[in-house]
Amino acid sequence: QVQLVESGGGLVQPGGSLRLSCTASGFTLDYYDIGWFRQVPGKEREGLSCISSSGGTTYYADSVKGRFTISRDNAKNTVYLQMNRLKAEDTAVYYCAADRGATVEDMCVLRRGYAGQGTQVTVSS
Repeated sequence: QVQLVESGGGLVQPGGSLRLSCTASGFTLDYYDIGWFRQVPGKEREGLSCISSSGGTTYYADSVKGRFTISRDNAKNTVYLQMNRLKAEDTAVYYCAADRGATVEDMCVLRRGYAGQGTQVTVSS
């Protein structure tokens, strides 16, 4: 079965950190650009950060630039999102998605890709 599985979400205090992982099963991530997105009820999915298949090109939305870092380990078939200095407004369900054929900026801005089921991140004191 082809799927993406997100993990690493949870409850964290404002100012804290979390690292999300996106692991593929049934296929290899090597040939795909990967993006991290989030969504809160009643709002559109937001593209946060996307990384090219080689890892050489990344894109960050202004809302997370300087706080979040995307990386990938193709040997482990996993992409990570390190989230630092978390804020209450970062609370959302976080998804990863796989895509090919577009720039990483377009992937994030246009919310392209096949996504997993998501992991909840709650930032609260």
